[in-house]
Amino acid sequence: MTREEKSQVIEDLTAKLADTSIVYLTDISGLDAATTSNLRRACFKANVELAVVKNTLLSKAMEASDKEFGELQDVLKGNTSLMISETGNGPAKVIKEFRKKSDKPLLKGAYVEESVYVGDDQLDTLVNIKSKEELIGDIITLLQSPAKNVISALQSGGQTLSGIVKTLSER
Repeated sequence: MTREEKSQVIEDLTAKLADTSIVYLTDISGLDAATTSNLRRACFKANVELAVVKNTLLSKAMEASDKEFGELQDVLKGNTSLMISETGNGPAKVIKEFRKKSDKPLLKGAYVEESVYVGDDQLDTLVNIKSKEELIGDIITLLQSPAKNVISALQSGGQTLSGIVKTLSER
């Protein structure tokens, strides 16, 4: 790879890192071609982009980025695959589901909405992260609950009142 090609790859990675707020670093070494193909297919279905990257180029792209990746640069050893997604828990769900059949991919670390997670033991935490849309849905549900209670109380009170008026008019 020539120096120009390397600088182009670094620029592309820097732009990709700038455009997203969810980055997972995984190790998929040791997977055979069929298993890797199945992993790529699972990532595609979950709207997760999977790319194998060189550690030094990714490290330089992280340095050039305006984001603070913290300890993630320390895990750039051995084989590294980059998973990029729009949802914070998307790649974690793909990894967890895929590990039911295989012992890989291993989670090296993740950068999710300005938070850094390092180590494979963080996988369950990342699976349970709610996406922005899920949080908004929860908030809307919580806000609607008191309004629904007031409306149902008013409706039941109106029915009771009309029953009383009807009974009095019949007397």
